[in-house]
Amino acid sequence: MKKITTTALIVLGFLLINNPLISQPPPPPPGSHGDTGNQNAGNAPVGSGLFILLGLGAVYGGKKVWDLHMEQLEE
Repeated sequence: MKKITTTALIVLGFLLINNPLISQPPPPPPGSHGDTGNQNAGNAPVGSGLFILLGLGAVYGGKKVWDLHMEQLEE
């Protein structure tokens, strides 16, 4: 009985906390930034970050292949 009561209170707490989070105003429409209004909102540069992530993924994949290769040689 105590477990059911605790679970019900936790679920009720999450439901009560969630209500104020939903009532936030929506973001401004695109193009409302800047003096002239012709700048696009939400564009972030991804050039070098994308290459860093691709490089790290290649290194990680290469290490996994190398470890598998070394494991097969030991058997």
